[in-house]
Amino acid sequence: MKLTLRIWSIGALGGAIAMFALDSDQAVLPTVDIEAVKSATSVLSLESDSAVESAQLTTSYEDIRTVGKGDTLMALLTDAGVTAPIADRAIRAMAKIYKPRRIKPGQQIVLTLQPQSSPKAPPSLISLTFAESVERDIAVHRTETGYKAQAIARPLTRVTAHAAGQIDSSLYVAGVEAGLDQSTLADLIHIFSFDVDFQRDIRRGDQFALMFDEYRDENGRMAKTGNIFVAEMVISGQKIRLYRYKAKDGFVDYYNAKGQSVRKALLRTPIDGARISSGFGRRRHPILGYTRMHKGLDFAARRGTPIYAAGDGVVDFAGRKGSYGKYVRIRHTSTYKTAYAHMHRYGKGVRTGRRVRQGQIIGYVGSTGRSTGPHLHYEVHKNGRQVNPRSIKLPSGRKLKGRELTAFKAYRVELDRDYAALTQTQQVAERAPTQ
Repeated sequence: MKLTLRIWSIGALGGAIAMFALDSDQAVLPTVDIEAVKSATSVLSLESDSAVESAQLTTSYEDIRTVGKGDTLMALLTDAGVTAPIADRAIRAMAKIYKPRRIKPGQQIVLTLQPQSSPKAPPSLISLTFAESVERDIAVHRTETGYKAQAIARPLTRVTAHAAGQIDSSLYVAGVEAGLDQSTLADLIHIFSFDVDFQRDIRRGDQFALMFDEYRDENGRMAKTGNIFVAEMVISGQKIRLYRYKAKDGFVDYYNAKGQSVRKALLRTPIDGARISSGFGRRRHPILGYTRMHKGLDFAARRGTPIYAAGDGVVDFAGRKGSYGKYVRIRHTSTYKTAYAHMHRYGKGVRTGRRVRQGQIIGYVGSTGRSTGPHLHYEVHKNGRQVNPRSIKLPSGRKLKGRELTAFKAYRVELDRDYAALTQTQQVAERAPTQ
């Protein structure tokens, strides 16, 4: 008969484990002190558990939480296991530099937690951090006396960039295809909105180009965009180039090569990317069924599309007005007023008596009042009478003179030189063969 015996032995030095295999019919088995083995095994088990427990106590871990709609920072911390008193201390520390109510849905908060000695005890909060913006983080760290908050700047590098494109359908689509982000594209549209009617003036094959600032993070990724310094459009073969310039009095505007500001009393269109669905003049009313005078322009747009104040002024009416539905009227000068009808809702803080700035959001497209669908009905009032917004001649903004004009022309030469260099660099890059 063949006998195989496996014996686990605990040695005195370090608890080494030996295994014996005896393959003999007459083998003499060693005597095993069962109690000693039990005792040694028990000691080893205790030491092992203690080592694991010690390692657990010194190991922190990250818990990343995404803020949801209606979430509070207190609820988020307690959901992660942090006790309410500890969470309150951390939040109070953070509130000294950043108000908790400013945290928005979608933000990610990184919690660094440490387990306690007892498995049932709540974890200890070591720190919480989140990105306030692309430029800085907010961090709250545990100290010997409590918690301390600090703002940590993210290093960004400013780079002057160039973009250009050809318009095949709309400036918006062409801008997106050229890689422009939404804010830069909106700025570009606004710069030309005083002189260009984006519904009637733009043709297939027209072009645009611009020189602007980009800010990149430590990995070279674009974090945000800055000011547009040169904006150019070629419309029906005619080139319009505009320059950003800050005057000595601090006023910033865009000027043509002669130092004439493009800014006018009123914008040509108070809404972006919308088509004119009905012009000024006599028409058959879509609801009433008979012909009547249409005393404004209708811009068809999706519900919720922002509506901008056509110029600086004071709101002299904001509320419901019969067939106009939700309606806002702005007094710009003693001569001109503008009116906006069928709104879904009003812009923040827009009410009678409030001053508004050109380009400020005063409401959102809707279909209130007598309306067949979401659109903006826009009117211009001159001396109390509605006039065709397309036909009025509006006064232009400031014209630089004297030393200010001389300073502008010198600055314009610098911008033109930088713009030409960037354009040439891009053309060379586009011609370079791919690897």
